[in-house]
Amino acid sequence: MLKKLVVIAMLSTVAFAQETAKPAQGANTPASTHAKKLTNAEFDAYLAHPEKVLLLDVRRPDEVSTIGGFPVYLSIQIKDLKDHLKEIPKDREIITVSNHAARAAVAADLLDNAGFKVLGAVGADTYQQEGGKLAVKIPVPPARPAGETAHTADTAAK
Repeated sequence: MLKKLVVIAMLSTVAFAQETAKPAQGANTPASTHAKKLTNAEFDAYLAHPEKVLLLDVRRPDEVSTIGGFPVYLSIQIKDLKDHLKEIPKDREIITVSNHAARAAVAADLLDNAGFKVLGAVGADTYQQEGGKLAVKIPVPPARPAGETAHTADTAAK
């Protein structure tokens, strides 16, 4: 009887360990999403008709400047997206963009739930690593000295 209990205890410990030893989700990896992650070929096919799609880039400006982006897009960071839904046109099909499509997938789900037509999510860095060409790297302007505004900088340059 004691042997049976020890075996059952060991098996339940193994089962518990297997159940809890799932791969850890990264900070930017959604637990689950319904968004379609677009392949480079699918994304390129949509980009062939820029009048029909809207690229919504949810990355921070420093990510766009260092990794690069696409020629025309609407930039709304993921943390601000809920507050700016009224500014997004509903007459265009939307592709959301982040670095590796994780945040883009979260944004795609949010937009889909709000009634937008979402084609899918794409990662700019992933797209480039898989042979796609990013069109734009937007330089981040240098920081202004404390107290200097755009107006005072322009006046000083004259």
